[in-house]
Amino acid sequence: MPKVTFIAFDGTPHAVEAPTGLSLMRAALDNNVRGIDGDCGGNCACATCHVFIAPEWAAKLGPRTQAEDEMLNFAAELRDSSRLACQITLSDELDGLVVSMPEGQH
Repeated sequence: MPKVTFIAFDGTPHAVEAPTGLSLMRAALDNNVRGIDGDCGGNCACATCHVFIAPEWAAKLGPRTQAEDEMLNFAAELRDSSRLACQITLSDELDGLVVSMPEGQH
């Protein structure tokens, strides 16, 4: 099971383990990670699962889809490293993934 560390805007880490094939958003919700709401249920129709990907992980995730890119235009604190957690599927290759959350989602 991949391990993921969510870093809150204040620096507080929240480490979770989740099965492969699960979305990063679902892993956060299932483990009560504060700051990830997933209001649309993972349908890429809101930006309440906005995260920042640590640079060393960006290449393993691939580029944003067009729908994700468009939805991120509604997110506060948009950065080059911004992604929607609902669009990231956990795999063994992502074991150790580190993501941070914007202040607006606390």
